Amino acid sequence: MTELRDITLDDIESLAVGAWILGTGGGGSPYLGLLNMRRLYAEGFRVQLMQPGDLADDDWVAAVSNMGAPLVGQERLTDSRTIARAVSLMEDHTGIRFRGIMALEIGGGNSIQPLMAAAHLGRPVIDADMMGRAYPEAQMTSVAVGDLKPYPLSTVDCRGLEAVVQTVPTWKWMERVSRKICVEYGSIASTCKAPRTGAEVKQWCIPRTTTKAIAIGSAVREAQRRHEDPIEAILSVEPGKVLYRGKVMDVERRATEGFLRGRTRFDGVDGWKGSQLEVAFQNEWIVAWQDGEPLAMSPDLICVLDTVTGEAIGTETIRYGQRVTVIALPTAEVFLTPKGLQHVGPRAFNYDIDFKSVFA
Repeated sequence: MTELRDITLDDIESLAVGAWILGTGGGGSPYLGLLNMRRLYAEGFRVQLMQPGDLADDDWVAAVSNMGAPLVGQERLTDSRTIARAVSLMEDHTGIRFRGIMALEIGGGNSIQPLMAAAHLGRPVIDADMMGRAYPEAQMTSVAVGDLKPYPLSTVDCRGLEAVVQTVPTWKWMERVSRKICVEYGSIASTCKAPRTGAEVKQWCIPRTTTKAIAIGSAVREAQRRHEDPIEAILSVEPGKVLYRGKVMDVERRATEGFLRGRTRFDGVDGWKGSQLEVAFQNEWIVAWQDGEPLAMSPDLICVLDTVTGEAIGTETIRYGQRVTVIALPTAEVFLTPKGLQHVGPRAFNYDIDFKSVFA
């Protein structure tokens, strides 16, 4: 028997905090999605959470996300109906009916996209995703590592622009084609990825990531209420490590080709005084160098957090003078395989570095 768990508004508040941490700087700020969900719940909408193990093998699941540069997403606002339309467009195009809706990535605002679609369409949210964090490109998913079919894909813009990518030969081609569409939309689009069967979700997707994000966010919010250390609270529920403490000295960023790219430099404080950290990003934090030596890199999660609040700082919101704590969290096992590293290791981002995990 399928067991559905009600997602409370307090859960969604925690999800926004926890998913922003798991976003490793990207995935878009959850704040706009949170405002949308507050309004939907005030209007009487409700959303339920379904475990992937309760899916039948022949069920269909929609995987949704916004696509584009996070900085643009802060300026070109949309509402909850746009992501729901991306799902409906996929149903219209394929003739299938989705049993549930899942996040492409649990990181950042894309964690809330399935909740908005689910509220409008009356479907449950599946407690899983394809990244366990946020990544910037279509081929950087567990289902791409599993060589599952990359098409079709639907894209929707709040002005009424709609497109379907029917067939591509590879995941990288899906990234290239859909990114061009996204750039033409203005570098932000709502998307429904290739439909996944229940069997595929159970074999290749990363389970219970919505629950994980809620737990992390709840720990941070409770620490804030108790005036305790929120960084310690995160590490009490996730097996992470503190890498660095410092303040932001310099930020270089640019929106290009549908991505937000750049570097941020930090000057150390406390036990890191006299040491410098530089982190490169492509929507997400990708590689960190301490005093010129690689310290942490994808697929390990590099999370830049406000030292006082414990909340995440995105690559589009980081600014001079912020006091930060940088932590690492472990990635999903699928990305630590040789094939997984081909998709999301440092060389996938054009850094000629052999992957070495913080947790090795």
